[in-house]
Amino acid sequence: MPIWVDADACPVVIREILFRAANRRQVQVTLVANQTVPVPPSPFIRFLNVTGGFDVADDTIVERMAAGDLVITADIPLAAQVIEKGGTALNPRGELYSPENIRQRLAMRNFMDQMRSAGVATGGAAPMSQGDRKAFADALDRWLQLST
Repeated sequence: MPIWVDADACPVVIREILFRAANRRQVQVTLVANQTVPVPPSPFIRFLNVTGGFDVADDTIVERMAAGDLVITADIPLAAQVIEKGGTALNPRGELYSPENIRQRLAMRNFMDQMRSAGVATGGAAPMSQGDRKAFADALDRWLQLST
């Protein structure tokens, strides 16, 4: 099963984990972004450059992915679309989105968006930690074992 990466905001360290996994497991990894993202030469890794615009990369991923594919994204609305289409969505911090938790994640995301719109400082995400990297690598390995 292919892996799709919402690459505009995917941390470099996560992309490197994906590159190693693509070559080791011989699974297709496609990075989708509206800006150039460097990828190493490999028959298993490709980059798809899309035009700029609101949700163009997200829409491209949803359009091209199939049920059973894995999508790496921190974008909760994109994760919801992936799940609706039968795919698996994994956050770069190793959190697996599921039909059971996606509605709660969407509600919290929408609430925080309303708070920011009202001028409330909500802070940003914490920097990626070594634990986040390990959680991602472990979740990716579990998916690869089940899917290939």
